[in-house]
Amino acid sequence: MIKRNIALLCTAVPGLLCFLACAGSAGSAKHHAADSVIQPAVVTAPVQFDSDDPAIWVNPVNPAQSLVIGTDKSAEGALYVFDLQGKIKQVVSGLQRPNNVDIAYGLLLNGKRVDFAVTTERITHKLRFFSLPDMQPIDGGGIPVFEGETGKQYRDLMGIAVYTNQKGEHYAIAGRKTGPQDGTYLWQYLLTDNGAGQVKATLVRKFGQYSGKKEIEAIAVDNEAGYVYYSDEQHGVRQYYADPEKGNEELAFFGTTGFTEDHEGISIYKTRAKKGYLLVSDQGANKFHIFSREGTHHKLLKVVTVAASHSDGSDAVSVPLNDTFRHGLFVVMSDDKTFHYYRWEDIAGKQLELAPTKK
Repeated sequence: MIKRNIALLCTAVPGLLCFLACAGSAGSAKHHAADSVIQPAVVTAPVQFDSDDPAIWVNPVNPAQSLVIGTDKSAEGALYVFDLQGKIKQVVSGLQRPNNVDIAYGLLLNGKRVDFAVTTERITHKLRFFSLPDMQPIDGGGIPVFEGETGKQYRDLMGIAVYTNQKGEHYAIAGRKTGPQDGTYLWQYLLTDNGAGQVKATLVRKFGQYSGKKEIEAIAVDNEAGYVYYSDEQHGVRQYYADPEKGNEELAFFGTTGFTEDHEGISIYKTRAKKGYLLVSDQGANKFHIFSREGTHHKLLKVVTVAASHSDGSDAVSVPLNDTFRHGLFVVMSDDKTFHYYRWEDIAGKQLELAPTKK
């Protein structure tokens, strides 16, 4: 789920307030009751095997031509490219169990700024990178990660999120099926040009506590605030600095109560530079717990029930896209092989703010 990296896009197109990209202590009881089931505005065409995680690419020239990239998680899997009407535009096949996917903007390759999608290929233990919007490979066949790890499933890739700092540097933060409990579960890689116009990934830190209860899959990065969040399934949500130079201290641990089953996809909906909401999937209940975004004290504001079943990954942007998604888009995986597109107005109801509709 987290999926979350468009600082450069927001600079290039003033006024864009976006999510990039994937749950807390109890708040006042009046905000905790789940709404009636919220229906999607759009349901995508189905993938072939097993939908798992989406990411949204905002077209900087024409937001109505934005795309949703979704994983089809199988040994013979793929990345599916959907338009805003849920129609399949392209399928990138031949991927070996792609799990999560994230989007980032403006990586300098061969002297040009390139938007890209990155997915985790669990069977090969590689990150796979594709340029956007054409979805051409830019990784020389894949970049191996968690090298040197020998524990069972310690290299089986799961979550991925890209952090883009204020200097325009990009970092991939990767998670796996299981890992150590010594504070080194997540590995962070600096992304650069390898000298031939392809992506190079250099390990810069290992961080992140792990309860050992299940796994860590959903990762989301808040570029503007400089935080990374991840779901320690069946335990809670953890928050750290995204900048490796700021150290590995855990800043917050929240969402420890009220979840039916697994803590899954994390999304960030941004109403202002550092204001907005964190949405965390309560997978077994078909719900999302919505928390305040700012700082390190995340108040539970609302719980919503969605039509998407057993949702794993999700993504959100607050950019006006078209007449249907005037305040942005919230995309949720459903276990019927589809992805559901929700209007933010329907998620927010009367309790939450809307992002501006004008740039």
